[in-house]
Amino acid sequence: MKKFENAKKLGLRNLETEELVAVYPNKADGTDEEIEKTVKDWYYQQACGAEDQLKNLFVDELTDEEIKSWNV
Repeated sequence: MKKFENAKKLGLRNLETEELVAVYPNKADGTDEEIEKTVKDWYYQQACGAEDQLKNLFVDELTDEEIKSWNV
């Protein structure tokens, strides 16, 4: 089973704190590797400094509470 197969929403978290940094606005399809690349590419396009930040971020599924609090 794929890690992101049934994910309602995805986002990027800080590796150390696991704090949610960004919420991916689209539905992601494909393999886990393709989804991770798509989400990280999207984030990279959002800001110039994102390249350095991406080194400390990972793609993860949002909880129901996070979905509600981010209004997504």
